[in-house]
Amino acid sequence: MSKNYPSEFKLQAASLVLDANYSARDAAKASNVSISAIHTWVKQLREERQGITPQGASAMRADQKQIQALQKRIKQLELEKEILKKASALLISDNYHDTH
Repeated sequence: MSKNYPSEFKLQAASLVLDANYSARDAAKASNVSISAIHTWVKQLREERQGITPQGASAMRADQKQIQALQKRIKQLELEKEILKKASALLISDNYHDTH
């Protein structure tokens, strides 16, 4: 069973490799996680630093977290818009039938 780590922890662990010149093995040992977890987090952090928002994973960086939150909000608003369009169509249809 894999453990879920807070994004701040992942950021710190990945930063050991990218910013503090730790090897993946040393960063894994220092963070008490697997080497594969470090490799995954380092890859994600590199992508986030390039402006790529992770899909299917929680962002580590604050700017990418905000993008994820905004994407979620847009999706919710689009769903609400579709519901309102359908409800409006039903109301217009009902009003048309009531007047004819």
